[in-house]
Amino acid sequence: MSDQDIRRVGVSTRFSELAVFNGVVYLGGMVPERGDTDIRGQTEDVLQQVEHWLRQAGSDKSRILQAQIFLADIGEIGAMNEVWDAWVVPGTAPPRATVQAALANPAYRIEIVVTAALMAA
Repeated sequence: MSDQDIRRVGVSTRFSELAVFNGVVYLGGMVPERGDTDIRGQTEDVLQQVEHWLRQAGSDKSRILQAQIFLADIGEIGAMNEVWDAWVVPGTAPPRATVQAALANPAYRIEIVVTAALMAA
């Protein structure tokens, strides 16, 4: 295997939006595009980005293998879960970890990292 076997999308100097290797999609940490909404709005924003980048890679939210969710305030987990539960495809809820963390921008309430399988060829 070589670096040519790795596909990267949305590459900048510091990070890529996603990488694909060996049938697996790795999304970078998705943060809200707008910091002026509550946890529900920021969660919806981030989940829309997750869907977008999974489509770009050739996958979708039903193929998520694992999710890691970082909240600025773990006390907002209930409101975040309401949005998450409505978004997840029934019967495909992935293994998930949710923790409180200091996020890079104080306006961010949430960051989500996702790993997913590619669609079958």
